[in-house]
Amino acid sequence: MTETPADSATATRTEFGGDIARDRQDRGVGPIPARQPVGAGHALAATHTPAANGRRAAVADAAATAPIAIATGDTAAARTAAAPGHAIVTAHTTSTDGRTAAAHTTGHTAAARTAASAARAGRRHEIRRHGDSAAAQGNRSGHERRIRIALFAAGLTTFTSMYSAQALLPSLSTAFGATPAHAALAVSLTTGLLALAIVPVSVLSGRFGRTRVMFTSAVTAAVIGLLLPFSPTLDVLLLGRAVQGIALAGVPAVAMAYLAEEIGAANLGAAMGVYVSGTSIGGLAGRLLPAFTLELGSWRWGEAVVATAAALCTVWFVRALPPSRRFTPVPVDIRSVAADLAGHLRNRTLLPLFALAFVLMGGFVSVYNFLGYRLIASPFGLSAAAAGSVFVLYLAGTASSTIAGRLADRLGRPRILTVAILTMALGLACTLPDRLPTLLFGVFLWTAGFFAAHSVASSWVGAAATGNRAAASSLYLFAYYLGSSVIGAAAGLAYTAHGWAGLSVYVAALILLAATLTARLRHTSPRTRP
Repeated sequence: MTETPADSATATRTEFGGDIARDRQDRGVGPIPARQPVGAGHALAATHTPAANGRRAAVADAAATAPIAIATGDTAAARTAAAPGHAIVTAHTTSTDGRTAAAHTTGHTAAARTAASAARAGRRHEIRRHGDSAAAQGNRSGHERRIRIALFAAGLTTFTSMYSAQALLPSLSTAFGATPAHAALAVSLTTGLLALAIVPVSVLSGRFGRTRVMFTSAVTAAVIGLLLPFSPTLDVLLLGRAVQGIALAGVPAVAMAYLAEEIGAANLGAAMGVYVSGTSIGGLAGRLLPAFTLELGSWRWGEAVVATAAALCTVWFVRALPPSRRFTPVPVDIRSVAADLAGHLRNRTLLPLFALAFVLMGGFVSVYNFLGYRLIASPFGLSAAAAGSVFVLYLAGTASSTIAGRLADRLGRPRILTVAILTMALGLACTLPDRLPTLLFGVFLWTAGFFAAHSVASSWVGAAATGNRAAASSLYLFAYYLGSSVIGAAAGLAYTAHGWAGLSVYVAALILLAATLTARLRHTSPRTRP
C-alpha cells in the first residue's frame, strides 16, 4: 500500500512523541502534558526540555536567529510555520547534568541565513573597526616618535655647526692677532645672516615643503663646514661663516612650524623640548670638540673635527625624518606673507615673545662668547682646552628644556617662564666672584634657565599663532638670532672696556627687560594653557 503524506506525518508524530515520552520517563520527569493534536501541516514549537537536575536545556541557539519550529508535514501550513525568520531544527537532550547534549539544525530559510550572515558580518566589522583604530593610533605614535628623533638630530647638526667657532675665539685672536670683538664676529656674522635668512626660507618652505627645505639646509651647511678649516685668513673664515649662517637657516626656520603641524597639541611642548635639548647638546658638542682638539693641534684641526661630527649628524637627520602628513603647499604670495607677518606683530601675545627671544638669546651668547677669555686670564689662568671644557655645562640645558616643556604643558607657560628667568638672574650673579666653583655653578644655572625659557617661549609661539604658523616661528627665530648677533657683538665693547663686571651689568639689564616682558605676558594671557 502506498503511504500517503498524512500517514507519513502521523508516523512522524508518533515516533517523535514516543521518543520524547520515553526520554522523560527514563529521567523521571513525568509524562508529556496534554496538548492539542498536531496534524499534518502544523508546526510543533520546540521549547526547552527540563534536565534531570532541574535546569532547562536549550533546544537551539534561537536568540541568535529567530523563533524555532519543527515542521511535521510537507503542507502549505508547515511551510508557513517554517516561513522566513524560522529555522527547522530537531533537538536531543539526553544529558543528565542539565546541559544541552546536542542541537542539530536540519534547515534554514533564506531569511534566517541572511540574518545570521549579517550578524556575523557586523561582528567582524566591529572587530575590524576597533583593530583599525588601534593600528591608526599606533601608527600616529610611531610617526611622532620618528619626528622627535629626527628633530633631535637636526638640533645636533645645526647647533654643532653654528657655535663651533665660539670655543675657538681665543685661539683665533692668537692665530690672527685679532681683538676679542673682531674674533667674536665668527659667531655674530653666522647668527646675523641666519636671522636675515629666516623669514625668506620660511616662506619657501610653505611652497616647496618643510622636509625638503630642512634637508637642503642641513646638507649645504655641512658641506661648507668641511671647507672652513682651509681658510687662509680670518676674513676668509668670517666670509665662510656668514655663508654658512644663511645655509643653516632652513632647519631652525622650519622645525618649529613642522612640529606644530605634525605633533598633537597635547604633546607639542614635550616634542619642542626634545628638539631644544638636541640644540643644547649640539651647542655643547660644537664647543667641546674643538676645545679638546686644541690640546693636540691648531684651530684648523678643531674646526675639522666639529665639521665631521656635524656631517654625520646630518646623515642621521636626513635618514630619520619622515615626510609631512599635514602640510599643504601654498603659492608664494608676498602680499599674503607681509599681511601674515604684520598680523603676528600685532598679536599681544606674540610680540612680547619675539622681544623676549631677542634679549634672552643676546644675553646668553654674550656670556658664553667671553667666558673663555675670562677663564684663560688671571686669576684662573686655564688653558684654552680647559676653558673650553666649561661648555659641558650645556648639559644642564638639555635636561631643563625637556623638563620645562613638560611642566609648561601641565602647569602653564607663564609660571614656568618666570621661574626660568629668575634662574638665569641667579646664575649671572654667581659668576661675579673670582672663585671657580661659584662661577661654574653660576654658569650651570644660567644655562639651565635659558634653555628652559627658550623651550617654553618657542612652544608658546606655535600655540598662540593663528593662521600662518611658519611666519610666526620665523619671526621668533629672526628676533632670536638677531639678538645673538647684535647684542652679542655689542657685548664685546662692554667686555673690552670694563671686563667681566661691565659685561655682567650689560647682561643684567637684558634680564630685567626679559622679566618685564614676562610680566606683560602674564597680564595679557593670565590663564594660558597648552
